[in-house]
Amino acid sequence: MEYLDFELPIKELEDQLKECILIGEKSDVDVTDTCEQIEKKLNETRKSIFRDLTPWQRVQISRHPSRPYTLDFINNITQDTFMELHGDRTVKDDKAMIGGLGKIGDQSFMFIGQQKGYNTKMRQYRNFGMANPEGYRKALRLMKMAEKFSIPVVTFLDTPGAYPGLEAEERGQGEAIARNIFEMSKLKTPIITIVIGEGASGGALGIGVGDVVYMLENTWYSVISPESCSSILWRSWEYKEIAAEALKLTPKDMKRMKLIDGIIREPLGGAHADREKAYRSVEMAIIKAYTELKKLPIKKLVEKRMDKYANMGEFRG
Repeated sequence: MEYLDFELPIKELEDQLKECILIGEKSDVDVTDTCEQIEKKLNETRKSIFRDLTPWQRVQISRHPSRPYTLDFINNITQDTFMELHGDRTVKDDKAMIGGLGKIGDQSFMFIGQQKGYNTKMRQYRNFGMANPEGYRKALRLMKMAEKFSIPVVTFLDTPGAYPGLEAEERGQGEAIARNIFEMSKLKTPIITIVIGEGASGGALGIGVGDVVYMLENTWYSVISPESCSSILWRSWEYKEIAAEALKLTPKDMKRMKLIDGIIREPLGGAHADREKAYRSVEMAIIKAYTELKKLPIKKLVEKRMDKYANMGEFRG
């Protein structure tokens, strides 16, 4: 298991606990009390560290290499009923944006989200979770299909941003994202959005217009990443921690500003520390949201969604 820099005290105690257990197994010495003391201190240290995380530390957890990605969540909450659908019917199939049909219980959902990779080869294959215009057009095609058959949509946000390459701009990256925002705002079916990792800029917002928007506890949602913000303001990445604080990008900040509807608690140590618990928490959040949304007539649902986004922010004459 990989450890972040602020998790090193946890690693040291876990190493001590393993060594203590090993000594007990290899000798006749009773080390039960010692192991219990170390374990108690380990639990206290873990709680202390994760109780007072800084915004930058939450950004680091959101990028943890062992953190579950979109397909992990989908496959586990749908119990392998997920059927992936491909292509935008114009250019090609964007591997950074995945989508398809799956069931939670007896209810079908259209799942859409950005997908990252676990190793170098898969990261390149998934373009590091940065979608091209065809990815957003594929997402829109699937949303329109869901609308046609009255299937609720669930989107998972986890991207460092839309792909900024020249070819993406040539194929209309900005238009594709803007079109999605426009179409999602008036889509005639419930939309549930969950930030499961990085929620960066228009790349995330391109599939992020939801009736209900949740964020996992150790995620972030902002117009720009802390590193890019630091680079623009200070011409250096050294001030990324200050930038993370100033951007107000944590779930608590977003909830306080009424930009999201709720925060999904993660297992102690992050979603990667207890994946099964994280999957069940997300599944319960989806079920809860859909149970409320399906009570609304479609016309009222769309009106409420549009009013929600129209009322965001402050306007001064």
